[in-house]
Amino acid sequence: MSAELFPIVDNDGHTIGSATRSTCHDGKSKLLHPVVHLHVISNDGRSIYLQRRSMNKDIQPGKWDTAVGGHVDYGETVAEAMLREAREELGIDASTGKLIMSYIWESEREREMVNVHTVKVDPDKFEVTPDPVEVDEARFWSLEELEAAKGKGILTPNFEQEFFDRLLPYLS
Repeated sequence: MSAELFPIVDNDGHTIGSATRSTCHDGKSKLLHPVVHLHVISNDGRSIYLQRRSMNKDIQPGKWDTAVGGHVDYGETVAEAMLREAREELGIDASTGKLIMSYIWESEREREMVNVHTVKVDPDKFEVTPDPVEVDEARFWSLEELEAAKGKGILTPNFEQEFFDRLLPYLS
């Protein structure tokens, strides 16, 4: 996994080089690399599907996070990465997903160009096959449940900030 090759991008998302996963996540280089997030939202906008990250993940294990999230591989487009990650993590076809925004997220370990996508689904007809290596659990959360979990260490810091500061206003 540490030998994976990621594109390094400028602040506009243009590829300017490449680096390994371990270099991008070393806490020192802070090389800006692209990731994709896919928020799976109920048709009525009142619930959102989240995954609980596997306890084997190197970043934020066991916390609830965006339905789909992952790195863009070197040589891959953002759209290709979103479709691949949706297939790998949940076994879904996300071809109706829409890119709604991009922003830069920085943590103690890394710096990412986050490409946020959404897809609306009927929760009663939404069928998934979560990857047991990537995902320990997954389910729809109501907006009230998310509000109650805010600030309690249940959600990843990135998801919490993205959802409440960026996505929730978009849903209104």
